[in-house]
Amino acid sequence: MSMTFTAEQDELRKSVRRFLEQKSPPADVRRLMETEEGYDPAVWQLMAEQLGLQGMAVPEEYGGSGFGFVELIAVLEEMGRALLCAPYFSSVVLAATALIESGDDAAQKDLLPGIADGSTIATLAWVETPTRWAAETVTTRASRTSDGYTLDGTKTLVVDGHIASLLLVVAEADGGLSLFAVDAAAPGLTRRRLESLDMTRKLASVELSGTPARLVAAEGDAAGIVERTIRLAAVALAAEQVGAAQKCLEMSVDYAKLRVQFGRPIGSFQAIKHKCADMLLEVESARSAAYYAAWAAADASPELAVVAPLAKAYCSEAFANAAAETIQIHGGIGFTWEHDAHLYYRRAKSSEQFLGSPAEHRDELARRLLAGEGS
Repeated sequence: MSMTFTAEQDELRKSVRRFLEQKSPPADVRRLMETEEGYDPAVWQLMAEQLGLQGMAVPEEYGGSGFGFVELIAVLEEMGRALLCAPYFSSVVLAATALIESGDDAAQKDLLPGIADGSTIATLAWVETPTRWAAETVTTRASRTSDGYTLDGTKTLVVDGHIASLLLVVAEADGGLSLFAVDAAAPGLTRRRLESLDMTRKLASVELSGTPARLVAAEGDAAGIVERTIRLAAVALAAEQVGAAQKCLEMSVDYAKLRVQFGRPIGSFQAIKHKCADMLLEVESARSAAYYAAWAAADASPELAVVAPLAKAYCSEAFANAAAETIQIHGGIGFTWEHDAHLYYRRAKSSEQFLGSPAEHRDELARRLLAGEGS
């Protein structure tokens, strides 16, 4: 397992950062988070056409570039740093991964090219109880018809569910928990955007009432598909949190150098030095955890079963602590709506619970270690 970025991967990171600095500055983030859609379609298309970001981790035979998980992690770290407002996590990390993990060649040929070229916004809908991210809590029912299947049930916390043109829905069929593709224009589908703490990542509830659906993979396969998808998504989210935490550290250090109190920069005060040093230690430790998990995912290592929940738990808390300390270091201005510090704090607290809390991931880590997994 090689845990160093290649020159090409470093250049990819630099290209994405330059793009986001131009197309996703703080002013645009604030503008887009106030809109119903939550993203700029023009920027979304540029991401696909100029950088090929949507299709980066999609196999070439399905219209993508065929890059690996390490490249995806580098991109997500930069997106977290910029608080990018775009349906990237839902389409690429959740939906595309679920399709790839399904092993359904026909569904992949039909659905992945649209995701890869940016014409399809997709998402994965499996959560039904706001406090539980586990697939076994699903009660949505799939019924066989002469034409295929229909779905009845309600999903919540669906990332970008209000704008997605394709929804991958987990439902209980006769053969067990199964995955279904649902077109956003299908009858019986009702979507509603939810008010959430993090305005830069939109969530929605989805109701299905006799909604036509297409089976992806075989009946009873969804439990494994969702488990593998969420495991990879946890690592992806950890990388995104590292990028945002790094930005918090940089904002804090820059402000500590400029803000003068009692005739000298506040960065010269021991209390501020300690805060910045502690932030640096946590951010670098989080980066190590996220990178190790990313390489484990790229190498399909059995260690992924334990390092994925470890990375998610540690990076969640590191980002939350960095965002909170950033507000403290900035003082009064950090508490105001006009300063970007609170946007990172909102993202930190939201992503801390997204895909499960740190406590839940530590419980999962303990269970897997006791079961002897990851070795």
